[in-house]
Amino acid sequence: MKKLSSVSKIYLIVVFIILYAPIFYLIFYSFNSGGTMNHFESFTLEHYKAIFDDSRLIVILMNTVIVALLSGLIATIIGTLGAIGIVSIKDHKMRNTLLSLNNVLIVSPDVVIGASFLILFTIIGIKLGFASVLISHVAFSIPIVVLMVLPKLLEMNTSLIDAARDLGATKRDVLTRIILPYIQPGIFAGFFLALTYSLDDFAVTFFVTGNGFSTLSVEIYSMARAGISLTINAISGLVFFITVLVVIGYYFVTNRTKNNTTEGVHR
Repeated sequence: MKKLSSVSKIYLIVVFIILYAPIFYLIFYSFNSGGTMNHFESFTLEHYKAIFDDSRLIVILMNTVIVALLSGLIATIIGTLGAIGIVSIKDHKMRNTLLSLNNVLIVSPDVVIGASFLILFTIIGIKLGFASVLISHVAFSIPIVVLMVLPKLLEMNTSLIDAARDLGATKRDVLTRIILPYIQPGIFAGFFLALTYSLDDFAVTFFVTGNGFSTLSVEIYSMARAGISLTINAISGLVFFITVLVVIGYYFVTNRTKNNTTEGVHR
């Protein structure tokens, strides 16, 4: 068992090295005063300064964050209500059908989803830009939120709801005072995961973005096609840093919610 445990630890270390080594290599050279990734000359912040001196890149960064926050918030509201609706369905066949349709959207290739939205927006006449990107991000984030909220709903004791109704609670009271507080960790998990997916998404955004509007993932791709630049490294480093902050925020909020729930139980 000890030997197996040691092998598992070595395997995990190797996996993490393979996953993170390219990222840290890229970030390391974002501080290189030279113009290539072949030789590190000296430490500099000029590539990061170039980002903040470029008003266009700042606007693109703001676009990315705004779309991520809005799509995460809207998807969390719709996904949470959708998960509650699915659980409330008594017909198991219908419930399983809806869950299957939800899971199909998660495993569907991003290229297919992006192309589908492009055709849809073209047919109904929605101009490609902020609105099309936001709608698309909300759409592919909703199934993720549903998947995060469902386990909390399924493990919830229905006797709590029955007791609240027996005491005269309305449907609104049951939702706001019983269900939502109980599934709060799942809601936060869904929001932060939707936020991360939106920040990272390229394939869907590439299809539905238009002239005059762009996100960081699409901009990095465009810059990379034009040639190697350490500014790309700097932008990628910033995106990685933002993602790490989102993850830290998720764990902080989740732990705080768990502590509050535990304190409430002890009281």
